[in-house]
Amino acid sequence: MTYQEIIHNETIRAYIRKADESLIALGYTEHSFAHVTVVAESVRYILETLEYDPHTVEIAQIAGYLHDIGNLVNRIDHSQSGAVMAFQILNGMGFAAEDVATIVTAIGNHDEGTGVPVNAVAAALILADKADVRRSRVRNQDTSTFDIHDRVNYSVKKSQLKINEDRTIVKLKLTVDTHYGSVMDYFEIFMQRMILCRKAAEKLGLQFKLIINEQQLI
Repeated sequence: MTYQEIIHNETIRAYIRKADESLIALGYTEHSFAHVTVVAESVRYILETLEYDPHTVEIAQIAGYLHDIGNLVNRIDHSQSGAVMAFQILNGMGFAAEDVATIVTAIGNHDEGTGVPVNAVAAALILADKADVRRSRVRNQDTSTFDIHDRVNYSVKKSQLKINEDRTIVKLKLTVDTHYGSVMDYFEIFMQRMILCRKAAEKLGLQFKLIINEQQLI
């Protein structure tokens, strides 16, 4: 089974779509195909840049694509719910046990509440997921009713995750329009995520740096 087969699987697509519908009802930012595709591609970039083997990259992309399906069950503990769902799906599709285990471990550890970068795939998924901050994820178009999550995501005009040529540093570079959200707003809701990103980077042998409007903050 390949990443391309996973992204075209109609059962999986239905779960992603319905999970995002639940988050729409709860007022969350976009967690549908745009988000999971961005995450899967960022995971690929991280591991390919660090010269991991193609098979590891492939299963990491699958983890990236499936990582938020647990929102179908409930937003609370969605990483664990998603891991259980992914186990059932992939086991039923005939994936090798080793690959299922790696994917399930990564999904179960991607959330900042309980997650730990226990292996390279989990670490890459954490970095890719937390780096996807962008204006287009905000569904609410009435800026006067924005909550802090809307403000922070809407304020980010550009987000880039970049590993340096020496493969020693991973930088999350954000261009923030402070008319909609302040740098302090970002830290108020994302500090725990940034701490997890630092741990994930360390697991991959990298230093993590957060740069907002050309100023290094972490």
